Amino acid sequence: MADIERRFPCVADMEKAAKGRMPRFVHDYLIGGLGREDSVRRNVASLRDVLLMPRYLSDASAPDMAVTLFGRRFDAPFAVAPIGLAGLLWPGCEMPIAIAARRHNVPHVLSTFSNRSLEAIRPVVGENGWFQFYPPNDPAMEADMLARAEKAGYKTLVLTVDIPAPTRRERDIRNGLAVPPKLDLATMLQIATHPAWALHVLRHGIPEFENLSPYYPKGASLAASAEFVGKVMRGHLTAERTARIRDAWKGTLLVKGVLDPEEAVAYLALGADGVIVSNHGGRQLDAAPGAVEMLPLMRKRLGPEAVILADGGIRSGLDVARMIALGANMVLIGRPFIFASAAIGAGGADHLIGILKAELQATMAQLGCVAIADLPSALHSSRPA
Repeated sequence: MADIERRFPCVADMEKAAKGRMPRFVHDYLIGGLGREDSVRRNVASLRDVLLMPRYLSDASAPDMAVTLFGRRFDAPFAVAPIGLAGLLWPGCEMPIAIAARRHNVPHVLSTFSNRSLEAIRPVVGENGWFQFYPPNDPAMEADMLARAEKAGYKTLVLTVDIPAPTRRERDIRNGLAVPPKLDLATMLQIATHPAWALHVLRHGIPEFENLSPYYPKGASLAASAEFVGKVMRGHLTAERTARIRDAWKGTLLVKGVLDPEEAVAYLALGADGVIVSNHGGRQLDAAPGAVEMLPLMRKRLGPEAVILADGGIRSGLDVARMIALGANMVLIGRPFIFASAAIGAGGADHLIGILKAELQATMAQLGCVAIADLPSALHSSRPA
């Protein structure tokens, strides 16, 4: 562990190492956005512009990082974000990430497009498991997936609303990204020159969408199955569809992908228990604002009691503090968990969570914040000088 700590004391070191261990077509999918990728860069850069005021006339030598959401206490105010295709990005990473989330008592949000099923992950992650739901436009499939999540024991559903239609991600078009990967000469060369990734594929198998495979047309080829997924996973989430899902889901409902405060009001009126302010990691609309811009407006519009989570560009415990200072109750972190898994292996997620906790605690001590609820009082500015 001492060696890992010295080699990877921060997310940036893991990100650099991960790039060298992943084939380009995989790495491009992980880090990329669309268009000029301005939104991806803004997510990270805008957080750096959020300034916090240090204060020392207090006793914050051992800050309490715990938060309580929906009656459950978590040891830190961040969660594992849903990561689609995680089992392709770094094969075999999904189980260790879930184990680390449970060990550190933080939420773990499993993607509909994960490569391990919701039934397989739930016993591993326990009560820390949330399920992120992309609603299909087939009502029978929608009802069955919700029933599966409830039967598996998930209590929190993260309803994601920001993929109404396919996007054009230029990196993926150039690389011909597919599941399974298209084994043309360029792809084979990338795999051959990244043996660690290739060995993980051999060990864990070619990934597939285990949450969706029960619904593929019987006897369909991989290409036909992919075409089926593309057809059913599209369409706007209308008020009628949202209300139907709210009626069917008896647990906590969070709506993810909300940027407009007035739309957030509408979702809450339809029965949502909270919203997640997110531009999908800069991967859906290159001109979209991010959480840094919208969180203060969202908090002002929804009021102090509303449950607001956020994601986008978080790379440190300091960034976690910044997001909470801007108005979030909790934040979600995605790409760094893949960086950590690729750089370190099965212990990567555990190491990453430990780093984030240590950074956040050190930040809170500098700010004189005894508890997470004190962080908004430390906000100095969210604009560059």
